[in-house]
Amino acid sequence: MPRRSAFTQEGLAALLHAVTHIEFNAINLALDAAWRFSGMPPAYYLDWVKVAAEEAQHFSLLQALLQSMGYSYGDFPGHTGLWDMTEKTEGDVLARMALVPRTLEARGLDATPPMQAKLRKVGTPDALRAVAILDIILRDEIGHVAIGNHWYRVLCAQRGLEPLATYARLARQYGAPRLKGPLNLAARRDAGFDEAELALLSAST
Repeated sequence: MPRRSAFTQEGLAALLHAVTHIEFNAINLALDAAWRFSGMPPAYYLDWVKVAAEEAQHFSLLQALLQSMGYSYGDFPGHTGLWDMTEKTEGDVLARMALVPRTLEARGLDATPPMQAKLRKVGTPDALRAVAILDIILRDEIGHVAIGNHWYRVLCAQRGLEPLATYARLARQYGAPRLKGPLNLAARRDAGFDEAELALLSAST
C-alpha cells in the first residue's frame, strides 16, 4: 500500500479511505459471522446483526466525509487482511471469534488514539471531523470486541478449553499477525480482556 502524508489533502483522504475500507469489511465480517455458523444461541445472531448495523453507520459517516472532500470509497486501493482471516476461519466459529473480533478488530482499539493524535496535528476541519467520527467508532468497537470476547469464552467453556492456551494455539495455527504496541489497555479492559491476557499480550509486543 502506498504511503502518503496526511498533511496533504490526498494523503488525508487516503488515510480516511483506509479506515472506511476497514468499516466496510467489518459490515461483511459481522454478517458472515451471523450467517455462516449454525447452532449458536439466538443472542449470538442478534449480537452480530447489531454489530453489522453499527459498522454500516461508521461506514456511512466516513463515506460522507470522503465525499465532502471530493473523494469516494473505492478511489484508493485497500488491503485484504481482515477478509483473509475471515476466510481462514470459515470452518470454526471458535477460531473466528478468537481471531477476528478479539484480535484483528481489537487492534483498532490500539490504533485509534494514535491516529486521532495525528489528525489533530493535521488540524484541518476535515481532519477534526474525522477525529469526532473516530470517537464514535472507538466507543462502538469496544462493544464489538466485547461481543467477540463473550462468545469466545462461551465456546471455550462449551468445549472444555482453557481460553488463554487455546488462543495461543489458534493464533499459531491460523497465522494471526504479530501484535503491535502500544496497547490501549483501558479500552481492552472495557472490551472484556482480563488482566492475565493483557499481561501476555503486552509481553508479546
